[in-house]
Amino acid sequence: MKEPVAKKILHKRILHGEKFFDYYHWLRDDKRDNINVIKYLEHENNYVKHILTSQNNLKNLIFKEITDRIPLVDFSIPYIKGNYCYQIRYEYGNEYPICYRKLANDKNNKWFLIIDTNQRASINEFYSIGSLSFSPDNVLLAISEDFVSRLQYTIKFFNISGNYWYVETLYNTSSEIVWDKNSRMIFYIKNHSKTLRSYQIWCHRIGTLQSQDIIIYEEQDESFYLTISKTTSERFILICSYSNTTTEIRLIDNYFTNKYPEIFLSRSDNHKYSIDHYNNKFVICSNRIRENFNLYYTENMRESNWKDLININEDANLENFQLFLDWIVVEEKQHGLTNLRQISWKNKNIEKSIKINSNDPIYNIWLEHNYTPLNNKLIYGYSSMTTPNTIFELNMDTGNQMVLKQIKIKNFNSCNYKSEYRLIPVRDGTKIPVSLVYNRKYHKLNKNPALIYGYGAYGNSIDSDFCISRLSLLDRGFIYIIIHIRGGGELGQKWHDSGKLLNKMNSFTDFIDVTNHLLSLGIGKKDKLYAMGGSAGGLLIGTVINLAPKLFHGVIAQVPFVDVITTMLDNSIPLTTNEYNEWGNPEYIDFYNYMKKYSPYDNVEAKDYPNIFVTSGFYDSQVQYWEPAKWVAKLRELKTNKNLLLLSTDMNAGHSGKSGRYEKYKSISLELTFIIALSKNFL
Repeated sequence: MKEPVAKKILHKRILHGEKFFDYYHWLRDDKRDNINVIKYLEHENNYVKHILTSQNNLKNLIFKEITDRIPLVDFSIPYIKGNYCYQIRYEYGNEYPICYRKLANDKNNKWFLIIDTNQRASINEFYSIGSLSFSPDNVLLAISEDFVSRLQYTIKFFNISGNYWYVETLYNTSSEIVWDKNSRMIFYIKNHSKTLRSYQIWCHRIGTLQSQDIIIYEEQDESFYLTISKTTSERFILICSYSNTTTEIRLIDNYFTNKYPEIFLSRSDNHKYSIDHYNNKFVICSNRIRENFNLYYTENMRESNWKDLININEDANLENFQLFLDWIVVEEKQHGLTNLRQISWKNKNIEKSIKINSNDPIYNIWLEHNYTPLNNKLIYGYSSMTTPNTIFELNMDTGNQMVLKQIKIKNFNSCNYKSEYRLIPVRDGTKIPVSLVYNRKYHKLNKNPALIYGYGAYGNSIDSDFCISRLSLLDRGFIYIIIHIRGGGELGQKWHDSGKLLNKMNSFTDFIDVTNHLLSLGIGKKDKLYAMGGSAGGLLIGTVINLAPKLFHGVIAQVPFVDVITTMLDNSIPLTTNEYNEWGNPEYIDFYNYMKKYSPYDNVEAKDYPNIFVTSGFYDSQVQYWEPAKWVAKLRELKTNKNLLLLSTDMNAGHSGKSGRYEKYKSISLELTFIIALSKNFL
């Protein structure tokens, strides 16, 4: 079977007096019904199947290895809401969760089925739950569901006591659902029909049509999105307008929901903040003075009355906090590692670091959702590259803690694996954090194939946690490496700032420099190096293979953001207007000239490229499918060697790929097959 060849149709872009000829622009189809586009994508998919047919046994074996590690049944930690106790379960063979509840004081432990989402998922190729939200009186369930994979949800209502669905459906919504205190109304977000931007807050009264809903607030600035939530006290509903750099929050008093939302603190450039309310106090996490955030409290909404709440670790980034009856718990990231500490409400000098009994050099800790602040019991999670996810409960008054749950992995012994954390210098002297893990049995200097992962955008940290699919690599002698390049959030705001906008090239050179340094240390075999990144990490991969095409034997670019200039010029595409603060706006010549240096699609040249596997989702709302499709078409036209170039588009999924507990591993198995087969010279 011959490689697919996309036809060429001239499309001209003129910007700042320069012409750019895009011969594959025709692959863009916003309606997703162009038969020629669909045939081309299917041709690419068939080519992938043809090339990898010889590796079907390996692919099936990897899929079986991964799914065999998944527990046959799985249960969430039960939580109490009012008179009821709730639990989410995955039962044998099922792809989607089932929700149960029982009376909290039921000594017979008799659980009742509320909803089986496997039934709701059965009529669609894709299914994802946004929220399962129970009314305060525990009579009703509101559920938001995505049936297309474009983060465009519908909301339905189920009467638990009466066992029936309400007739109304709310369309074009975000996932969040917030109930009023009387269980008669919900507040929800409506998305823009074209850009999918979350931009309006609406109030819906149960039992009425969506056309009768009342709009509460509309965000006019196209660079801002909306979220909605409720405070720990449940007194206030929070409407958060946010961009990548700025926040503004409005409050709806849950006792007076008919009043217009009141601004807590007006937006100002580069001021980000979040708030919560409990113990008759507002608690504010803000970067108004300290770029890595501080925690304040006030009994009213005047900024002049803010008071420091905790003692700050100067070199730590404050990432999250939760409020309890007698304690505040803060989640901080320091030197790339997350730590938790608890501080007394009454005396901020009384604090305790929450200790983890672990010898892991790199790990991840996170605050779980704690459903009640009253008992001073903290539920939090722990994971490392060699330790499966573990959920702890800590009594903050006594210091006693216990394991509530740890994922059990079949035939897994953590002692067989070793993780390391290193700081590697790059060309400008900056030291880049690196996390890596390998199977002790196979580790040899200069001998191991290595898969190197990177992301580096939006201030998002790539956590060094456990991954069951990764074991299929480690048990075949691979080293798995995460390079925490600049642009991420591992070392705070400066780390993010030094890898975005006009500093974005740092992300790419960090990845290249660290890879070369690791090779000099004997970590990885020079001709068996592979790289992987998704979304903005796909941009990383696309740029790196333009800058250093001989560094890797093969790469995987998952749903890659590769046509930077074209996308950032189009404010009709979801996310564009919200991301000017991350990438810049090419309408301005400085940003345009800088983007030209790295945009993968603009920089494809006639030269040798490594083996490349590209994934895409036809309904992707975050990176539109035509970006990777165009990129592959241009690469295939210009590359000068015979290395593999494959494009696999999931025609029923979006940015996150397949849905379902098991199904999602089919695409992962295919990607791992590509890497393993290359390393064995099977392809």
